[in-house]
Amino acid sequence: MLNQSIVVARKEITDSLRDIRAVISSFFYAIMGPLVVGLVSISTHGSASEANVLVGMMAVFTLVAAFVGGMNIAMDTVAGERERRSLLPLLLNPIRRVDLMIGKWLAVSLFAAAGLAINLLGFAVVLRGSGMHLAGNWPHLLRVLALGMLPLPLLAASLQLLISTVCRAVKEAQTYLSLIVFLPMSLGMFLVFFPASAREWCRVLPLAGQQLQLESAIKGSEIPLLQTLVLGCLTVALAFVILRVAGNRLQRDEIIYGN
Repeated sequence: MLNQSIVVARKEITDSLRDIRAVISSFFYAIMGPLVVGLVSISTHGSASEANVLVGMMAVFTLVAAFVGGMNIAMDTVAGERERRSLLPLLLNPIRRVDLMIGKWLAVSLFAAAGLAINLLGFAVVLRGSGMHLAGNWPHLLRVLALGMLPLPLLAASLQLLISTVCRAVKEAQTYLSLIVFLPMSLGMFLVFFPASAREWCRVLPLAGQQLQLESAIKGSEIPLLQTLVLGCLTVALAFVILRVAGNRLQRDEIIYGN
């Protein structure tokens, strides 16, 4: 039931907020992008090519923020409980395992969305304080953020939970989840430095689509509403597919007993 999932999500959120070190770490990861872009913008001379690179960097760091925001809670909520052998007592409660996974996913998604929001607010401050002018109009940019970017934390949370179910300890999960951050970073940097390699159909693919559409919106290019809707729907669909796989793994006895 959804009520059971919400109870699990509330528990995971409360437990994660008690670890102030993890919260501070996630905050600095999210704010790192605006700080870097702000410092780089101070040393640039405002040429068109430099502005394009800065816009690309902003998009890359925005994608990364959606992954780092929920990384700490994702590594602890399954792999950590496997290590502490606390997952079995949790399942002794009258709750379906799929509802348990959905609750954990909601909690991780909330932290991932918070990291994304902090990152975007940081870039808004950088744009205002550095003298960089936003070419796009705000209603259009907000539409891209709402329909295209907001599903990204859902995808990041489901992927991180899947990896967490594979790992047997927090240290192992930390290693693999840290490597996952390079997925949006490497893809984003490739599109920044090799923009000609992007095809039109890439604009509706998860990760690549968010990168390209956000860049275009900041530069003032008009993005069709249908394209943004397709990107958002495909991202959500992929998130649910990965979440389903993670939920199926939770059905296995070796996941529960930590073997």
